[in-house]
Amino acid sequence: MAKLPLVSIIIVDYKKENPYLAECLEAIQRQTYKNFEVILVTDHPITLPVRLSCHSDRSGGIFSPSRFIKKSFGHYVGPAQKRDWGAKRAGGEILAFIDDDAYPNKNWLKNIVRDLSDSTIAGVGGPGVTPPGVSWLEEASGWMSASPLGAGVNTYRFFPNSRKFVDDYPSMNLAIRRSDFLAVGGYDSNYWPGEDTKLCLDIVTKLKKKIIYDPEVLVYHHRRPLWKPHLRQNGSFGLHRGFFARVLPQTSRKLIYFMPSLLLLGLIFIIFSPAIVIARRYSDVAIYCFVLYLVALLFNGFWIFRKSGKITQAVLSIPVVFLTHLWYGARFLQGFFLTSKLMR
Repeated sequence: MAKLPLVSIIIVDYKKENPYLAECLEAIQRQTYKNFEVILVTDHPITLPVRLSCHSDRSGGIFSPSRFIKKSFGHYVGPAQKRDWGAKRAGGEILAFIDDDAYPNKNWLKNIVRDLSDSTIAGVGGPGVTPPGVSWLEEASGWMSASPLGAGVNTYRFFPNSRKFVDDYPSMNLAIRRSDFLAVGGYDSNYWPGEDTKLCLDIVTKLKKKIIYDPEVLVYHHRRPLWKPHLRQNGSFGLHRGFFARVLPQTSRKLIYFMPSLLLLGLIFIIFSPAIVIARRYSDVAIYCFVLYLVALLFNGFWIFRKSGKITQAVLSIPVVFLTHLWYGARFLQGFFLTSKLMR
């Protein structure tokens, strides 16, 4: 019988009091795949919320986990640097990255190991679904990301979809073969968020290997609730995606990422075109496109109602998606035209 590979689960945490960390560690304890270790890297010393036991079953397999490492830097350290620290000290063949505000399905590791049994595949990512039982503010934030108009072609990151190869995937649920991770130099600590975009690009272009999306590699990922935390996070995503659209065009200079900015510019054009004689002839086209967008918002709300069964979430999605797109679009333009360097 072939030896089961050791998986190193790497969690980064930057809060002194994190209500979700216990949820994450308890779910890791329930994994059906038993050969793993846990590496928790934090900014500040924290009290471990759950006891991580280590013992063998009757067949000689290792129970949860075979090794536990906890590192506290005592000051702020970027997520990329924390993940690199964990990867260098990992003993596993596979590095499984998960956010501290996410918790995995019981077969998460089992399905990761299955996918990475193919040597041509360097990485695997899976959906981060909004957990059940969260507040309506967090749920609304989650549906924005999971809906077709909210996330566009990236809906699969937040709602299970069909298996496919991808060239960019977030670290909230990403596993990489350790040898491939080290071969590209790990994460680039100059970027956050966005360090995962650079890592995936290096794997696909430099190593010429594949990253697969598997809907069965599933975690439950908490969202930033409405309004300020939600908009702050999505604005940060827009800023970094705009910067990457300029400096990493291979995976980021795509029309889908420019669409929120086009919406914002179109709305500004509609508002001010009556005052500009030369612009009046084009205002009808802009208004027509904006009306189509409003119709798409209504259909997006209907999609959410079908999936959630909640009319309140469907109605709320209209202002949530609209305002998120405008703010993302503004920050994208800032990143694309005004930001010369992104560094944390």
